[in-house]
Amino acid sequence: MRRPSPPGRKAGRRRAARLLAVLLTTLASVVLALSPPDPGARAAARAAPNLITNPGLENLGADSFPTCFEKSGYGDNDHTFTVTGAAGAHSGSHAVELTLTRVASGDRKMMMLENDCAPAVVPDHQYDVSVWYRTTSPHTVLTLFRHDAAGGWTWWTDLKTLPVTSAYDRAEVRTPPVPAGTDRITWGVTLYATGTLATDDYAMTDATDPGPRDPVCAAEDTGPACDGRWTVLSLPSPVRAIHSVLLNNGKVLLIAGSGNDRDAFAAGTFRTTVFDPATNGFTDVPTPDDFFCAGHVQLPDGRVLVMGGNKDYAALDGSISYKGLKTSYVFDPATNRYTRTNDMIAGHWYPSATAMGNGDVTSFGGLDETANGTVVNERFDHTTGAWKGCCENQTWSFWGLYPAMILLQDGRLFYTGSHVFGNGLPGTGASLYDYDKGTITDVPGLRRKDERDESMSVLLPPAQDQRVLTVGGGNHTVTENAHRLTDLIDLKADDPGYVPGPDLPHGHYADGTPQKGEEGKVYVSTVILPDGKVLETGGALHTYREKPVFEASLFNPASGAFEAGLATDPVPRTYHSSSLLLPDGRVLSVGDNPGDGSFDRRISIYEPPYLFRGARPRITSAASREWAYGSTQRVTVDQPVVKASLIRPAAVTHSSDPNQRYVDLPMTVVDSTTLDTTLDLNLTSNPNLAPPGWYMLSVVGADGVPSASRWVHIGGTTAAGAHAQPFADDPAAAPHTAKHRSTGGTALPEGYDGCDRTYGTGDQCVPWTFPRGVTGSERCAWLLSRGYGAMRTHGRDRHHLDRDHDGTACGTGD
Repeated sequence: MRRPSPPGRKAGRRRAARLLAVLLTTLASVVLALSPPDPGARAAARAAPNLITNPGLENLGADSFPTCFEKSGYGDNDHTFTVTGAAGAHSGSHAVELTLTRVASGDRKMMMLENDCAPAVVPDHQYDVSVWYRTTSPHTVLTLFRHDAAGGWTWWTDLKTLPVTSAYDRAEVRTPPVPAGTDRITWGVTLYATGTLATDDYAMTDATDPGPRDPVCAAEDTGPACDGRWTVLSLPSPVRAIHSVLLNNGKVLLIAGSGNDRDAFAAGTFRTTVFDPATNGFTDVPTPDDFFCAGHVQLPDGRVLVMGGNKDYAALDGSISYKGLKTSYVFDPATNRYTRTNDMIAGHWYPSATAMGNGDVTSFGGLDETANGTVVNERFDHTTGAWKGCCENQTWSFWGLYPAMILLQDGRLFYTGSHVFGNGLPGTGASLYDYDKGTITDVPGLRRKDERDESMSVLLPPAQDQRVLTVGGGNHTVTENAHRLTDLIDLKADDPGYVPGPDLPHGHYADGTPQKGEEGKVYVSTVILPDGKVLETGGALHTYREKPVFEASLFNPASGAFEAGLATDPVPRTYHSSSLLLPDGRVLSVGDNPGDGSFDRRISIYEPPYLFRGARPRITSAASREWAYGSTQRVTVDQPVVKASLIRPAAVTHSSDPNQRYVDLPMTVVDSTTLDTTLDLNLTSNPNLAPPGWYMLSVVGADGVPSASRWVHIGGTTAAGAHAQPFADDPAAAPHTAKHRSTGGTALPEGYDGCDRTYGTGDQCVPWTFPRGVTGSERCAWLLSRGYGAMRTHGRDRHHLDRDHDGTACGTGD
């Protein structure tokens, strides 16, 4: 295995190598100018082999269609394929015309056959694919499928939207790195609206840079280039950071509300601050309501929608839980001010918030104003800036607290099974939800569905792959310790289901004791990084906020494995903690709310290993900050790069951010003959893959080092309609409509906040905080007067109810 080179020497070698390359290129030009011309020899030296069989479509089979190609597509549409003569071809004697005269659904395309005609590929390599085409429709895309050695053929991605042209034009684009397990790909040009498309002269060449690759660290290797580095800032946050949101100016909105502090709530003291990572300074923001345990999401214009929150704290005797607000506000980063919107239909404490492809926001779950489970779905119309009234698209289904609802490329929502406090939902614990149709389809395979409290789910990079990873979780009403399970699902499959992923790596506890067996984490944070990996960090063994775990690793979607042994945050990160990516590639971590009611306000900054592996590529220019769907955007970079992406800024709380996503930008290398490289980056035409708003644009060099990000805005004029691939259309379990579930409120599942579940049975609620003056042995008397009897203790006796240490709280000897 190769250890990373020291960054200074590595950067120096790269600069020297590039300078030498320029000098050699210049010298070669002089030599060629003085030598007899030999164009054929030079062309042969430059040309890589074309991997397409019958690339010019000249050879026809018995069916009079080009050999090694097939008519493909799906859906309800009227179409014809025609093999033209020389007059209709770009070159040679044949081309193929595709005409769609009616499209109710689906698309059509010509592709290489899914056999030996499909080009063989090498995992992690990239390929330049090109085709000559003409089309009358803007709804034309270059589409890839791949053959997975285990899973068979599957849609991979749409590479590029092709503009209308009446004369033949050449489209070229570079594929993303080929995923592990892929042995062949097939591709073609897709037409998904009425019009006529002609294609000819296909080409595909290996474009893999043979230069340095992402270095591999052996287990014994240490240092920042292998483990990264944590720094704890000297100045703590002035607020209890329950919620953290990255703003489109690079600053971070830290929301406390009352901050899980009853005294602050009683005094009406609600707090928000804006943290500037560039200066480590804070700006206080007037906070009009208690946003403690609210929901939040960025709107298309960069403002932040904050919904719901805390209307009242739980009763001290556990007889009633928290109550949800129905108020809603918009925070403007330009003014650092909240502005009230209209109210939601119902109150929501612990609501979800998911950005939709049209810019609207849907919200589900939480507790209502009467402390019951909210069964009202909410929809915020971003064009009017208001919540819609009752009762459009209601299912009257209780989705739990902070249900993780991820938007998929076909517009449906995937409830991953991650939630906060309580058992999982009925059924399999995960489901596909069609908001427009009001149907819910159970998704199988999620292990220990009732032990997913404070787990975290993430749409893995890139979003086009439609794979979700669910990490960790627990439920101390079921079992004392959190587990280390992860589960993976490929939502492109016809019948998607979770499959077991790799176990979370073990960490250690504050006293240095290593984890063992099934011991895992709740309150875990997962952060998508610009190199396409996912950082997981923080967490605790118990869902009642005790026993922090010190462990961090990188999940590599390409390999499906964790890269363990990273440096760990020196600050415990348990209940009410969160982590998010900063535009410069660092990661910020905040929050920790132990069971004693205290709150650690220290802020940690993590520098991932890629920041210690040499010079970073730099985006030197971008033609525009405003990007339309389906458009091609030109940028220049100061060194060769292998991929580019957009990352949506985080809005995270309670291990929940269903909007986090990494969108791949297939690229065309326009010019790499100078010190700067010109690239065309191709944005998806499907807003469900990249909901409108501000994103961080970054590029990654051949050695896995990403650039710092530039902000770009997605939305505005749409170059083409959305192209969505079919998947999960015929699941084994038929969808069911949930409109007949209770409309009168749903009882809160056991395990909600406000109860200390370390005592008694699962249906008993010992309050977190006793009334003032009720101390010592008076606590048992207070409990006995309210019908509590002797209770078995589970773990820590934080209220000192088991004074004789016999394992029974409030027993005879207590």
